[in-house]
Amino acid sequence: MADQIRTSFDWEDIRIFVSLARYGSLSATARALSLSHATISRRIQTLEKALGEKLVERRPDGYVLTTAGVRALSPASEMEVAAARLGRGGQPQEPSGLVRVNAPPSLAQCFLVEKLAGLTAAYPTLDVDLATDFRAVSLERREADVALRFGRPTDGEVIAKRAATPGFGFYAVDEWRRRLAAGESPTFVGFDDANAHLPEASWLRETYPRARVAFKSNSQVMQAAAARAGAGIALLPHFVGRGEATLVHCEMKEAPPSRELWLLIRRDGVTNLAIKTVVDFLMNLLSSERALIE
Repeated sequence: MADQIRTSFDWEDIRIFVSLARYGSLSATARALSLSHATISRRIQTLEKALGEKLVERRPDGYVLTTAGVRALSPASEMEVAAARLGRGGQPQEPSGLVRVNAPPSLAQCFLVEKLAGLTAAYPTLDVDLATDFRAVSLERREADVALRFGRPTDGEVIAKRAATPGFGFYAVDEWRRRLAAGESPTFVGFDDANAHLPEASWLRETYPRARVAFKSNSQVMQAAAARAGAGIALLPHFVGRGEATLVHCEMKEAPPSRELWLLIRRDGVTNLAIKTVVDFLMNLLSSERALIE
């Protein structure tokens, strides 16, 4: 397709391309723009013909950008921002559109969800999609706009900021704290075998190799629930354990290490007002809540 003669392109085609890249599916894009699926497909094909390159690929779970699409998205997004600013007479605009945030499950479920929901209430034209994943999602492939990730990132073309240094501790019901004080060996709640590679699971296994793990789960939220039921002692981030009224902190011989939490965005996200609004909000939030987190 790259060897075809390029023609002039329509701004409306570019706007639809940016939206499809943002939402990842015809259905979501159609709802956001109040257009039909057929119109969106036709507009994308028209833009691809004008540029002489394939911009998107259809997959079972939605649309992804090709290499040419990734290259085209940055200037296309800049055009969208410029057009929005022009429509407002050059005045500063409110953050609008969808920002996809990816975070570790425990951080998202126990700390971020209510805060980010409040942010969308403050900005009626800003939408946030909060997803959870243990794996390292790819910002380059547009799987997320903002990612919070434990451990120093190795991604190449991203901006990474150290956001916090969450601490971990042992949490259980008070009965277990008394049993430990009486000299009883600990029984733990931990990760299942599929997540045994995670740093917390590895550290617990290496530090207490002979200890019984009475309950296993792939979620620290569920581990906290098991600890509340008295199943054992859970190794939890402080922002999870301290938020549980029925759990107490248990002093153990070995203290679990802290982990660095990093915030990642693409370089083109710096100029996107919606992404910048979410990033600034998250950085300020994590800084103000250090007493809880660290």
